[in-house]
Amino acid sequence: MSPVLEVDGLEVAFGDVPVVRGLSYELRAGEVLGIVGESGAGKSVAAAAVLGLLPPEAKVAGSVRLHGRELVGASERELARVRGRSVSMVFQDPLSALTPVYRVGDQIAEAVRAHHRVTREQAAVKAVDLLDLVGIPDPARRALAFPHEFSGGMRQRALIAMAVANDPDVIICDEPTTALDVTVQAQVLEVLKKAQRRTGAAIVLITHDLGVVAGFADRVLVMYAGRPVEVGDVDDVYYRTRMPYTAGLLGSVPRVDGGGRRPLVPIEGGPPEPGRLPPGCPFAPRCPMRVEACDDREPPLFEVEAGHRAACIRWADVHRADVRRDGAERPAPPREPVTRRPRTVLEVEGLVKRYPLTRGTLFRRRTGTVHAVAGISFDIREGETLGLVGESGSGKTTALTQILELARPEEGRIVVLGRDTARLTPAQRAAIRRDMQVVFQDPAASLDPRMTVHDILAEPLRAHRRGAPEGRVAELLALAGLDPACAARHPRELSGGQCQRVAIARALALEPRLLVLDEPVSALDTSIRAGVLNLLGALKDRLGLSYLFVAHDLAVVRHLADRVAVMQLGRIAEIGRAEAVYASPAHPYTQALLSAVPLPDPVRERSRERILLDGEPPSPADPPSGCRFRTRCPTFRGVLTAEERSLCVETEPEVRPLGEDQAAACHYAEKLAVV
Repeated sequence: MSPVLEVDGLEVAFGDVPVVRGLSYELRAGEVLGIVGESGAGKSVAAAAVLGLLPPEAKVAGSVRLHGRELVGASERELARVRGRSVSMVFQDPLSALTPVYRVGDQIAEAVRAHHRVTREQAAVKAVDLLDLVGIPDPARRALAFPHEFSGGMRQRALIAMAVANDPDVIICDEPTTALDVTVQAQVLEVLKKAQRRTGAAIVLITHDLGVVAGFADRVLVMYAGRPVEVGDVDDVYYRTRMPYTAGLLGSVPRVDGGGRRPLVPIEGGPPEPGRLPPGCPFAPRCPMRVEACDDREPPLFEVEAGHRAACIRWADVHRADVRRDGAERPAPPREPVTRRPRTVLEVEGLVKRYPLTRGTLFRRRTGTVHAVAGISFDIREGETLGLVGESGSGKTTALTQILELARPEEGRIVVLGRDTARLTPAQRAAIRRDMQVVFQDPAASLDPRMTVHDILAEPLRAHRRGAPEGRVAELLALAGLDPACAARHPRELSGGQCQRVAIARALALEPRLLVLDEPVSALDTSIRAGVLNLLGALKDRLGLSYLFVAHDLAVVRHLADRVAVMQLGRIAEIGRAEAVYASPAHPYTQALLSAVPLPDPVRERSRERILLDGEPPSPADPPSGCRFRTRCPTFRGVLTAEERSLCVETEPEVRPLGEDQAAACHYAEKLAVV
């Protein structure tokens, strides 16, 4: 079969800075090519160059042929005929890709009318059909809605509907699932598969998620420093890796399966700047297999076997002993036996938080109530990590905020380090704030850009009068794995991973007992994330810290947490030891979450069965009666009798024990292995 899309020697530069260097690949009908790599590798720039979407100052060379027709150097009029009809694109952020002042149906209809001579009515009917194709409920009504009235997953589906509106030959997806919950991600990927089956299109999938690529792509192209460094079939690249950079990426990925507690192997250092590439192999300064010959010249792509190429002069010595076809992993080191029950550092009992819904400007009136947290209970023991997980809108951040406020909750009780927050004096509250610190999701927003790293770390020491900060700042930098030279820099001069390490060092400055971590690695690249996770694990063991780890990434939580609490619509659905919950989840919601997490293992990922949740999560302002999960629950829909369903409709289930340190809030809880 002849290629649909041929990219040959693609070069992109901005001024004198090369961003894409010698990118080549071929794509055939119905094929999925996954392009992976760290931020700054040139993946998105290369995709934009294919469609001619780069700004005028970009210099593009090489060849991009669509059915043999050259697109590089084509006029804007010629490219306009191609975009949306022969080649379409699904962007990373659907909210910015959709025009906010036009209805969703009108925008999809516009894509149809741009390439076909149809009436407005015919285009509108086509738009409704497309929304139905991608699984939008009540498509005729939803076509009249504006983008801000759609959830994130629905907006991404609307973009996919627009992308397949004209039955394109190639669909380029640029990080289409990055900002989505794991359940919504599974739905979006299923929609992409369905759209591909209907159109027969080839897909270029740009992502940093190696699990998504393992289950969705046919071939993989790994990019580093603007060029491909390994190309091949998915099985070849994952099981017979021949490039140290690819091996480093795979070793950096936390997993939800039996190898979830294995030590991660991050790639040291960071990618080179495009205008300052080192001599020889660009990956050499970070490569554990570096030899002197690596600095002589940049290696070409060697043909290591049929259809599998790698840019490494030592490709024959590279292997992945810790990622095998059966998914087996190196066993985690045994834990020391606990001879006494540790003290409780945080206890939350029956916590409730509601927010009023109001309408009007001059005369505001209450129209409803958002039940953000609806009576949750958990505790954290000394030296323990509790992972708090769930979809967006489940109430994780609200619960976290209530704990950090150290004030009387609306309902329930919060006890921090043995003190009830409802009875704290100002002096006691200040003392607890020293012993309970927080690390936020975005280090760039949580660090003062006007201060040097030294001043950032010294500030809490001075505020709490902990003596001269000079020596302590150096200790904190070493503790966080940072070079002492970082002390003189500002946050803008550091990478994202370095900034997060500074934030962790600042949180440790006052020697706290409890550390609250709010999505601390979600904004980091895979390899950098692995380094930060290893750091957090080492600090916990070394300093005897307790963590409250809030995240939506269940693989990350699996790697770090001792126990896990799963939140759904303001309630705890399941709680227990991480090993038990991940191996045999009992609540249908937990089962759906875990089944949706992709594994970076092609054979296992392709053979797994997904538990897809229909529809959107209910609004916390109008939760369902009885069980809050019943409207999406596959057990409620497909297994229970009418009499059994009545219990779910009428009675809200309480969290009940199912064994040693595992409990679930489900009337019909049943343990099931889904990973």
